[in-house]
Amino acid sequence: MKFHADNFDVPSISGYGPGWVAVSGEKIHHSLVLGARGQRLAWDCSDWDHLDAAHFDLLAGLDAELVIFGSGSRLRFPRPQWLQGLIVRRIGLETMDTQAACRTYNILAGEGRNVVAALLIEPPA
Repeated sequence: MKFHADNFDVPSISGYGPGWVAVSGEKIHHSLVLGARGQRLAWDCSDWDHLDAAHFDLLAGLDAELVIFGSGSRLRFPRPQWLQGLIVRRIGLETMDTQAACRTYNILAGEGRNVVAALLIEPPA
């Protein structure tokens, strides 16, 4: 069995809470896209009701092998018509709540996978 060291040279999520995530120690209060290859983009959606196909088309253009979609404080699945750009490019999508997406992204990015986290950060209730 061959072992490989975890890759800590990728952007990582260092914390999260209601209405925020921290990327390498910097607290962010808006939705964002974070990629293991250094991508870091503001994701222009403040809540679930403002998501549409254009948000997922942006993800399809990032050439990742997998997109981890953090759907906010609870698990919600994107509409199938929103995912056409990802499907055409054969990019996988996993949906989970945003906290689980943060943890999963860190694990896969640390393993050297070409993964992107699309995190919906909603204002705290």
